[in-house]
Amino acid sequence: MKLKTTFTAAALSLAASTAFAADDVTLQLKWVTQAQFAGYYVALENGYYSEEDLNVTILPGGPDIAPTQVLAGGGADVTVEWMPAALAAREKGLPMVNIAQPFKSSGMMLTCRKDAGIETTEDFTGKTLGVWFFGNEFPFLSWMSQLGIPTEGGENGVEVLRQGFNVDPLLNGQAACISTMTYNEYWQVIDGGLTPEDLVTFKYEDQGVATLEDGLYVLEENLSDPAFVDKMTRFVRASMRGWKWAEENPEDAAMIVLEYDQTGAQTEAHQIRMMGEVALLTAGSNGALDPADYERTVASLLAGGSDPVITREPEGAWTHAITDAALN
Repeated sequence: MKLKTTFTAAALSLAASTAFAADDVTLQLKWVTQAQFAGYYVALENGYYSEEDLNVTILPGGPDIAPTQVLAGGGADVTVEWMPAALAAREKGLPMVNIAQPFKSSGMMLTCRKDAGIETTEDFTGKTLGVWFFGNEFPFLSWMSQLGIPTEGGENGVEVLRQGFNVDPLLNGQAACISTMTYNEYWQVIDGGLTPEDLVTFKYEDQGVATLEDGLYVLEENLSDPAFVDKMTRFVRASMRGWKWAEENPEDAAMIVLEYDQTGAQTEAHQIRMMGEVALLTAGSNGALDPADYERTVASLLAGGSDPVITREPEGAWTHAITDAALN
């Protein structure tokens, strides 16, 4: 009788633990652990994911990691990606869908040296411009197409330098301009010895070619699974709690990010400064994609003359189903 009771209790305990086991979610970041992704680390550290019965694993990105490929290969349930790369991938057959948009504004800029003869966009011709690839080149190519500037070099075009993920080409004069983000590389240039007076910056938003950055994307086929939808609803709700906390507590959020940085490459001062800039980009977003921002992004990507980033209006590339459920 005692053995039976013990066995029954153990079985019930196992059943209970199974019934209440947290759902696993793997998030692939677009880049390395830094304040650009603070909301997710805050949600993890502050227990917001646990409160939603989620066991979240955050995978850092890097120069050799393409979020779209990780998602396609089943290595993540959800990924952080820029919309141009996601829409380009969708047109090529990878059905990525935007389920949330924590970033309201774009932080992308072209940062140029004044002593390279750059004052306006008309001065780009004949110059070497540093551009990130791996999907990050699409906004730049769309912008150059709208300006009517070829990207194959020559006096009337620009020479595109495949920029690594550093600012060396600008510091050593290899390029007249390089790609930077308001919250990261621009400040690396300043830390590298140049002053704001030495530079001229062209924010993509000011040029009318800003596209959406750092949205959350999943594979379309998974949205037909009610359990997956429920899991993503809880994930987005907890993540947005993390983002709003990070906006209100930027220094504390930066310190949380540093705790999760396994490389030790980030500095406290840089991450605090980055978080302050990132908070400006997430401000105004409750997580739901603004259709007007989406349409602006699509229009920019379609306006590429003979070589647009996408060739047709996307269908089914975003949904409010997750954020409607998460925010209500």
